[in-house]
Amino acid sequence: MTQSGAGVDETGRLVRDAAGFLLRRDLGGTYRLVLLRVPVDLVEKRVRVQGFYMGDDIVEADGVAPA
Repeated sequence: MTQSGAGVDETGRLVRDAAGFLLRRDLGGTYRLVLLRVPVDLVEKRVRVQGFYMGDDIVEADGVAPA
């Protein structure tokens, strides 16, 4: 189980839904992303997300980049 505040560095597919953005993780499962910048050009593409785990499968993303 990931601790709140832990660093996250994951790859997967960036998906948009009605509530915002999700990362479908390569390792399985999803993270809901809290983003300052909306990466519309990366939707439905494989990306690398770096940030901090906030709990309840929510990640505050510092960066989203092509993987």
